[in-house]
Amino acid sequence: MAFIKNIISTTPDDELLGQYKASGDLKILSDLYQRYMELVYGVCLKYLDDNEEAKDCVINIFEELVTKLMKHEVTHFKAWLHQLAKNHCLMKIRSQKSKPRKVSHEFVHLDENVHLGAVFEKEAHFERMEFCLGQLIAEQRQAIELFYLKEKSYKTIAASTGIDADKVRSYIQNGRRNLKICMEKKALENT
Repeated sequence: MAFIKNIISTTPDDELLGQYKASGDLKILSDLYQRYMELVYGVCLKYLDDNEEAKDCVINIFEELVTKLMKHEVTHFKAWLHQLAKNHCLMKIRSQKSKPRKVSHEFVHLDENVHLGAVFEKEAHFERMEFCLGQLIAEQRQAIELFYLKEKSYKTIAASTGIDADKVRSYIQNGRRNLKICMEKKALENT
């Protein structure tokens, strides 16, 4: 992918984050984001499987960062950005799923069955995830949804639920593990 690259500063991520939060200077945020644009593009391409849509998402995610970084306490920017990109793509897929689409006759060729197979596979994955989220104990489900889908920090979750931050961390870790086990089990059942 050929994005225009400036010279990337060597200032640590957390320092650039602090500078951006203090000043709101988009140049600082741009310097930080450029370090990870290829990572974000890769995540978007993986989920959307379309070069142009992935490029559009890279731009949209930067625009999200402008406000989200001012609201959220981010300690590990790269991991947080990866999760943000993933959630952005999942929400895009989900919103596209709810919109009726015209199907072109050119689309329905034998060659396209491979693409359709990938779409159906993603759909099955989301269905397993929704089912397995419902199987978690309430505290784990709530913590997982707030942390991953609503992008809340441990502190924010603890404050809004009244649950101790260490318990929140535990619910997220155990919930993630239980979710993975359930999804793997459901995938095996469906093969």
